[in-house]
Amino acid sequence: MGQNLQVAIDKDSGFCFGVVYAIDMAEEILENDGYLYCLGDIVHNDEEVSRLRAKGLRIISHEDLPTLSNEKVLIRAHGESPETYRIALENNITLIDASCPVVLKLQNRIKTSYDEKEKILIFGKHGHAEVIGLQGQTNNEAIVFQDIAELEDVELPDKFTLYSQTTKSTEKFYSIKEELLKRGYEVKANDTICRQVSNRYEDLAGFAKQYDKIVFVSGKKSSNGKVLFNVCLQHNPNSYFISDSKELSPSMFNANETVGICGATSTPMWLMQAVKDALEMF
Repeated sequence: MGQNLQVAIDKDSGFCFGVVYAIDMAEEILENDGYLYCLGDIVHNDEEVSRLRAKGLRIISHEDLPTLSNEKVLIRAHGESPETYRIALENNITLIDASCPVVLKLQNRIKTSYDEKEKILIFGKHGHAEVIGLQGQTNNEAIVFQDIAELEDVELPDKFTLYSQTTKSTEKFYSIKEELLKRGYEVKANDTICRQVSNRYEDLAGFAKQYDKIVFVSGKKSSNGKVLFNVCLQHNPNSYFISDSKELSPSMFNANETVGICGATSTPMWLMQAVKDALEMF
């Protein structure tokens, strides 16, 4: 006799439009050309990357880029810094630019600030692909921090402009702004957080409360996944973080429980469906 779990997938979970756009673009070229280079993981989800590799996607690093010439290279949703475009031009590399429009708009705003000689702070994850691209707009002069504690020992200018990586928490961004104002700095804050991401925080809180257990599906490398999983945990302490249905076992559930499945902006719907299928077999 099975556990008879009642399983539902969150309809608002899964790829954001920036990721959908990049993957559609990649699949179209793979169909025509049989292979395509991509600078960095196209999405922070190993299962989706494996699926696309099987179709001919070749993931390369920034170190590999100058060794290519006369090839097509995809720029993923996270965007790139000016240096990447410069190398491509020198090596006759055709860039297939799938940078997310929200990220591109932010890059332009940061570049304008930099050109106007403003001092720039970026609230974002060190070494994250998007953040590297943003910092590149400032000739790598912007100060990047992922937590306000990091600014304790930093000599900050009296006046600066504050930006945020697009997938950060809006709430945290505004509390950082308030704290910096309280410390006496003159802060010009630009909320550049993607609404498709920030709306998910609210939607997910409602979703997580409706079920006995929550199974959150995401790649381990996804920053957005970590933040969204914490939203689930806050509203439902019986939340599990998994990257693959193999990480589930019947012992995690009781008979007849309701289970909600949700994921990050980099989690493919087919993966959440596979998790649902596995749970329904228990």
